[in-house]
Amino acid sequence: MKRVLITGGSRGIGAAILEAFAAAGDRVAFVYRQNDGAAERMAAKSGAFAIKADVSDPDEVRRAVREATEALGGAPDVLINNAGVASLCLSRDLSDAEFRRVLDTNLSAVFYFCREVQGAMIAKGFGRIVNIGSMWGKVGASCEVAYSAAKAGVRGLTMALAKELGPSGITVNCVEPGVIDTDMNASLDADARAELADATPLCRLGTAKEVADAVLFLSSENAAFITGQCLGVDGGFAV
Repeated sequence: MKRVLITGGSRGIGAAILEAFAAAGDRVAFVYRQNDGAAERMAAKSGAFAIKADVSDPDEVRRAVREATEALGGAPDVLINNAGVASLCLSRDLSDAEFRRVLDTNLSAVFYFCREVQGAMIAKGFGRIVNIGSMWGKVGASCEVAYSAAKAGVRGLTMALAKELGPSGITVNCVEPGVIDTDMNASLDADARAELADATPLCRLGTAKEVADAVLFLSSENAAFITGQCLGVDGGFAV
C-alpha cells in the first residue's frame, strides 16, 4: 500500500487517476481548488481525503502537503501533479494576468509540490513523481501559447528532476495526454471533436482511464527503472 497525493483530483483525468489508485488499495489524498460538491462526491466514492488549496500559491502547497501527510499517516510515497487550467485565445490578446495564471497553475505548482515532497522521499530512499503534461507541450498548439509553454516547461522540469533525484531512489516521469474525452473538451462541438479524432492515428479521442492506467504503471514497481521519460498517451497525435 502506497500513500498517494494527487493534485486536481476532483474531476476528469485527476478523478480517474484517483479511482485507479483507490482501487489498487492505496491510501489517497487529493487537492482541489473550488468545486466542493465534486470533491465531496469523489471523497465519498473513493474513500480519499479531500484538501482544498490553491496550487499556484506556495504557502497553500505547503499546507496541503502537511494536511496530506497527516491524513495519509505519513508523507506521500507517490505524487501526481495533475492540476491544470487552459486558456484559448490569440497570443496578442493574452493578458499578463492570464499568462501568469496559466503558468503558475500548470508549471509553478508542479515545482512547488515536487519541492515539498522530495525531502521525505529522499529520507526514505524511495519516491514516485508523475507529472501530467500535454502533447501540446511537445508540438505546440495555436491559440494556446500559455498552456503550451507551461506544459513544455513540465517536460524540462521532469527531465531535470529525474537526474537530480534519481540517486535518492526517486523516479520522475511525465504523462502527456492527447485529446481526452473529459469535461474540458465537452464544450467542443461535434464537428471539432470529429476533426480531432480524424487527426489522431487511432481515429478516436482518448479516455481518462487510459491516462490513469499509464500513471498507475509509472508509479508501480514495474516501472522502477524508468525515469525522466515523457510518455505520450495521445493515440499517436503528436508523432
